[in-house]
Amino acid sequence: MQLEDYFDFLAPDDIRIRGTRVGIETVLYEYIHQSQSPEAIARRYPALTLEQVYATITYYFHNQAAVETYLADWLAHGERMRAEQERNPTPAMLKLRQMRNQYLSAFQVAEERTPYGAD
Repeated sequence: MQLEDYFDFLAPDDIRIRGTRVGIETVLYEYIHQSQSPEAIARRYPALTLEQVYATITYYFHNQAAVETYLADWLAHGERMRAEQERNPTPAMLKLRQMRNQYLSAFQVAEERTPYGAD
């Protein structure tokens, strides 16, 4: 079995672990940025076998420059999408923010009415 046989190369920016919907970025983010062990990653993602996790990490080391570019693009895309969501929140998000602000205001008012140290 070749290392590439562990993956489905759907597009230049979409490499999935074969037989799953999990992208290599998921495993590699956990491994590189969260310092998770392969065993911890396999436990966190039950759709993956430990062999698949190790294959993904090995693929990274064999293609480090290309995969680092892939990951940097993935992280930049995520940052752009979060910024877009912040600029144009959905109606549901606006409602949640409103509810949170009402809760915090009510909590603050209640806290101001309670004397310090009074329980």
